[in-house]
Amino acid sequence: MIDAWIQLIAMPLEREMSKILLNTRAVFALAALPCFAALSSCATDRTIGSAPEIELTKLEALPEPRNEIFYTIGPQEVLEIEVVGAENLSGEFLTNENGEIGFPLLGIIDLSEKSPSDAADLIADGLRGRYIIEPQVRVIPSEFPSPSISVGGQVRKPGSYSAIGRPTLLRVVNQAEGLAEYAKLDDVLVMRTVAGQKYIGVYNLGAIQRGNYDDPLLYPNDIVMVGDSPGARRLDNILQFAPILSSAVILLDRVGR
Repeated sequence: MIDAWIQLIAMPLEREMSKILLNTRAVFALAALPCFAALSSCATDRTIGSAPEIELTKLEALPEPRNEIFYTIGPQEVLEIEVVGAENLSGEFLTNENGEIGFPLLGIIDLSEKSPSDAADLIADGLRGRYIIEPQVRVIPSEFPSPSISVGGQVRKPGSYSAIGRPTLLRVVNQAEGLAEYAKLDDVLVMRTVAGQKYIGVYNLGAIQRGNYDDPLLYPNDIVMVGDSPGARRLDNILQFAPILSSAVILLDRVGR
């Protein structure tokens, strides 16, 4: 039960272990992204930070984004790309389902999850020296989608919800029409990337609902995942046979108490 503190997981993008400033609440630093798969490998295993690559350290809370770029290029987006002084290389390009474009001279370029400025730098680097001495490239999306937060897991209506204003964890879960039947209140993940570092905070939503802890602010591009309660599922399956097995159900209920 995660009542008195918030667990945080920090996942550096490099293979080298990342050190995080010690503070008062538990935090795990992962050395490589593949370790994240351990979180979802077993629906009933809620162990966090047990892989040998993980280093235990402490943080007070999830870091807040500072000057983060909230828009990144995705699939099926129209981009206006201008190479200054090279009209034959400039024009509109549509990303495919993988966020890639076919660009003259350079072929297929993966722009998925890159900011417009990063995409421009990538194209300029490909052209530099071989085709243009010092290329100047601008990438302008045809439209910027409104900032959003993704909500999934055991909520009634998973999806992307507006991050305009000051969204909090409770408000975003309410936007997703509340918790689903088998939601596990003490197993709610908030995933966030700050300065190239990926973090995961594990929150007790029930304690927040009771006012025991502050309702944490969320930010554009955050991902919220509400955990599943296999125990509630098992009990529900048993109760389906209550007319036949009423004595067994009563016994189970007494033992459970």
